Amino acid sequence: MALSPEEWVAVRLSLKVASVAALVSLPAAIGVAYALARGRFPGRAVLDGIVHLPLVLPPVVTGYLLLLTFGRRGPVGTALESCCGLVFSFRWTGAALAAGVMAFPLMVRAIRLSIEAVDRRLEEAAATLGANRVLVFATITLPLALPGVMAGLVLAFAKALGEFGATITFVSAIPGETQTLPAAIYAYTQAPGGDAGALRLSLVAIAIALVAVVASELLTRRALGAGRLS
Repeated sequence: MALSPEEWVAVRLSLKVASVAALVSLPAAIGVAYALARGRFPGRAVLDGIVHLPLVLPPVVTGYLLLLTFGRRGPVGTALESCCGLVFSFRWTGAALAAGVMAFPLMVRAIRLSIEAVDRRLEEAAATLGANRVLVFATITLPLALPGVMAGLVLAFAKALGEFGATITFVSAIPGETQTLPAAIYAYTQAPGGDAGALRLSLVAIAIALVAVVASELLTRRALGAGRLS
């Protein structure tokens, strides 16, 4: 059951892609979650629908849209390559982008639920003492919602780790560059005699995902408990 050097490369790449996808998405997820939990503005339902769109769209469609937008010929991809030298298509950065987009709705939902569990009376009390909205968020809302934020981060990491459809459509499956665990498992299933390799990598993926999901569940329970106590 020992992993080959090529399999270790796929494992490390998957951990790298999932970590970057979750961490880079976190600030935007917190902002969107706060807007949906506390905001009252026109288009709120539309924003909510856009955020959750990757959950209902076929992953291949999401990957194709990313290719059109962030590919070398896409408007955003061309601009980023010209100004920053940042390339997404057929690079590990593109795999992280695709994984982040697919995991974003789960992260936003977990953080939103945690913010909604925060007692608004605490926020109102801080506001009456002269704190502005940013200070109230930084000193009251975010600390109380932190377990939910961590739960969303871990859940997004687990989702990003297993992302396949959007990733392979956007950046293909290049060994050592974009071939993550799911892509490596798929490659094994298509090759004669690849069952053993697919099984090894599947067990690794199951173990990592299980740890992440259990950690997310524990943090979610802590968040809900903190909300009831507050």
